[in-house]
Amino acid sequence: MTDTSPLTTDGLVQILFGSSAFQMLNAGRNLGLFALLSRRPGLTAQEIGRELGLAERPVQILLLGTTALGLTVRQGEGYLNAAVLNNTFEDGTWEIIEDLIEYEERIVRPAEVDFTESLRENTNVGLRRIDGTGTDLYHRLSANPELEQLFYRCMRSWSRLSNPVLIEQADLTGVRRVLDVGGGDGVNAIALAQANPGVEFTVLDLPGTVEIARRKIAEHGLAERISVRAADIFADDYPAGHDCVLFANQLVIWSPEENVRLLRKAHAALPDGGRVLVFNAMSDDSGDGPLYAALDNVYFATLPAASSTIYRWGQYEEWFAAAGFVKPERLPGGRWTPHGVISAVK
Repeated sequence: MTDTSPLTTDGLVQILFGSSAFQMLNAGRNLGLFALLSRRPGLTAQEIGRELGLAERPVQILLLGTTALGLTVRQGEGYLNAAVLNNTFEDGTWEIIEDLIEYEERIVRPAEVDFTESLRENTNVGLRRIDGTGTDLYHRLSANPELEQLFYRCMRSWSRLSNPVLIEQADLTGVRRVLDVGGGDGVNAIALAQANPGVEFTVLDLPGTVEIARRKIAEHGLAERISVRAADIFADDYPAGHDCVLFANQLVIWSPEENVRLLRKAHAALPDGGRVLVFNAMSDDSGDGPLYAALDNVYFATLPAASSTIYRWGQYEEWFAAAGFVKPERLPGGRWTPHGVISAVK
């Protein structure tokens, strides 16, 4: 059970004006406020306005919002970034946060207005905000090159944020070759290959996507250890010769029935003793958290595919059993995002 405090009126205000709270964060990023304060902490409102090219009224609105939300802190007449933001500048992850903000602004927010209708219809109604005729986001992106490029850039940032969990928890001891099903632009295979020098990888995904992966893999000098193969992960057989199948940020997209289909295909492709690894955000079996998973489900309900959701740990164990896998093992990440690995054996 998630440990949450009772809702207060202040908490209700933050929920009621949640869209406005995001816009304060987005404006602080777009206008360069946070980057400015990381370089020159302690600037006054007048100095900030001069540096950002903003008049007195907009500066007051912006700083009132960011400070009330705790994104900035007032110290005397000067302003500082919140410690959590300063940490991202110091450890180099601010550029990841910037991508996540842009992703929310340009891809998620246009679709999330259809959240209520998506719940009523039990399908991803928000997909209508993306041009094209496919029934899932990934096929429609292929008809929108600029949006597709933004999507995979931001997905790479999401992966950079969560991949330390994958690297820490995905035990590839004794594994020779990993099949990365729906491996996108290769970001997960690249990270795992760098951490496991003796292991080879195959990225399996749609034709346009694997071409992006091929370029990224070559840029990292890993073409000899990571190959790519174009396929429809539902319609085509999985190539043989792999002793581990990885589904990274993949099974949150599809329905339980589709996930069992994918896991059965993985089971058929693996030798006896082969392993399956599932890596993505997880929700608690108690059904009351974590907050990250609860709020991220607005995106999953409205956009990626008809049945997308952040599933509970126990559901994966049920699907493993239905697909013929045994010895499931949960490996939570223990970080601020609820990512984890769950594995099983053929």
